[in-house]
Amino acid sequence: MSKPRSNRIAVDGWVILDKPVGLTSTHAVSRLKRIYNARKAGHAGTLDPLASGILPIAFGEATKTVPFVQDGEKAYRFTVRWGIETNSDDADGEPVEHSDMRPGVDQIVELLPRFTGTILQRPPAFSAIKIAGQRAYDLARDGEVVEIAPRPVTINSLELVSTTEDSATIEAQCGKGTYVRAIARDLGRMLGCYGHVSALRRTRVGPFSEADLVTLATLEESPESAAAHLLSVEAGLTELPCVVVDRDAAARLRRGQSILLRGRDAPAEGSAYAACGGVVVATGAVERGELTPARVFNLPF
Repeated sequence: MSKPRSNRIAVDGWVILDKPVGLTSTHAVSRLKRIYNARKAGHAGTLDPLASGILPIAFGEATKTVPFVQDGEKAYRFTVRWGIETNSDDADGEPVEHSDMRPGVDQIVELLPRFTGTILQRPPAFSAIKIAGQRAYDLARDGEVVEIAPRPVTINSLELVSTTEDSATIEAQCGKGTYVRAIARDLGRMLGCYGHVSALRRTRVGPFSEADLVTLATLEESPESAAAHLLSVEAGLTELPCVVVDRDAAARLRRGQSILLRGRDAPAEGSAYAACGGVVVATGAVERGELTPARVFNLPF
């Protein structure tokens, strides 16, 4: 017996959701997929249920640009609660260490530079990293001792925003794979007072900032509201050089053939994307004056 044909439609583009606390990234994608009645959707970087802020959601052809968004710089604003370390390094975990000590502002500021640059960071036990084929958080929830090897991450900046007697709010700009929870954990240990993340908000993912955000309530108001907040496929590629091509070159790229780049405006070697009439045609690599397509896009132009 054949399956009934889906009535979902082809939707292409990005929506930058202001994910509320308590909602999983997977559930957020499902909600937006229903709002737009879209056939295909995915997100660019998981955001924990306890976190809020930027969750870029790609529809249709925009899903091909997800890796470029995920590889972009991230920015977070987070609050560290002093005196308690938890097994998950956030407020959802069980306390494992306590301290009555509280750090001064000068102590915090003095240590922050030790967490910037490329450093070795041990991811939290409650993370999505796979160990022998299983997610670390599944093993940790089952009571197993999870040991994840430290890995290099890049933290471009850490800035102390405000403090109270029991907490500090910090803004971070960092690269892919950085765990803010691990920063809070390690900072608390170095200060001798322990700590965990009590609030977390993501304020940037690659080319997307808080200026691009839209709430679920706004999207659910009406189809017109949802349509107004759908960004182009190209929005996910704006941090890459763009090669403007004519229809003949676009056709070659769509067939998987390389094109020769001419003129002073041709990008240097590395990743780039081609566009024709303001529509993305392909992403690929520039080498020796040629653009070789890696992914092509089925968008009308």
